[in-house]
Amino acid sequence: MSEQNAVVAVYTSHVEAEEAVKELQRSGVDMRTLSIVGKDTHTDEHVVGYYNTGDRMKYWGKMGAFSGGFWGLLFGSAFFAIPGLGPILVAGPLVAWIVGALEGAALVGGVSAIGAGLISIGIPKDSVLIYEQALKTDKFLLMVHGAAPQVEKARGILADTQPIHVTLHAPEAAGAAAR
Repeated sequence: MSEQNAVVAVYTSHVEAEEAVKELQRSGVDMRTLSIVGKDTHTDEHVVGYYNTGDRMKYWGKMGAFSGGFWGLLFGSAFFAIPGLGPILVAGPLVAWIVGALEGAALVGGVSAIGAGLISIGIPKDSVLIYEQALKTDKFLLMVHGAAPQVEKARGILADTQPIHVTLHAPEAAGAAAR
């Protein structure tokens, strides 16, 4: 397990998540440290497409086209069809953590591939279950990971964007709590 400092914010809509990404960008947060996860609902009623050009994603579906949108600001991207969650878009470093969990068969009982990816970087299982429930109810997760000062700065910025909730996950705090 590679524990990392991370902050996770949950948003009601992709518009709110997009505004938070823009605020992080305006504040100088490195876009390579951001991951976003969202569900594209009712894809049976809409054309869905996904492709990657270089390191930027292009996608269209129920929520519209994301070519050049906030999804295009993030590095690394994937579209997963996950049992129990449905069609999920993921952009940012979380993609590699999910794929690593899948390739390493590191799936943890009771969580999805998204959850396994989050657990693999030290997010506690009880928090992962909350995030998976948020995805099931069409919410969006925005995550920033990195050095403690950068993640703390991002937490403050995200808190000002009015998410449903924002949670800081730090290995130091988990280690101190275990003592």
